[in-house]
This record gives sequence, structure tokens and C-alpha cells, in this order.
Amino acid sequence: MILPGSAIRVKNTNDIYYGFQGLVQRVSDGKAAVLFEGGNWDKLVTFRLSELELVDVTAGRKKAK
Repeated sequence: MILPGSAIRVKNTNDIYYGFQGLVQRVSDGKAAVLFEGGNWDKLVTFRLSELELVDVTAGRKKAK
């Protein structure tokens, strides 16, 4: 389930933002506003929820012993 604060990736291959990862800021009416941050720019873009997939932010992290 995509909620505000979720890390997502754009999965729509026809979108200019395909493959970009961002942070969901708000969800409303089947759409999500996603914040992309990169270097010297920030961009807030709206997508249909069907165009997004959740990103596992814990992948690749080592567990503390």
C-alpha cells in the first residue's frame, strides 16, 4: 500500500520519470504526489498509483548483531 512517506519507483515505461525513485508526499483520488530530489533540483510530480511501485529501502542494509 502506497502511503505518504513511502519510497517508490516509477514503473510506467512510457513516462519520462521511468526508473526514478522518490518519496510520496500525499495521496488523493487514486493519485500520489511524489518528491524527487537530485543534486541541485527538487521536483514534485503527480502520478496515478498504478504507475508506481514500492521500493524496499531495507534491501542491502546489514543487520545489526
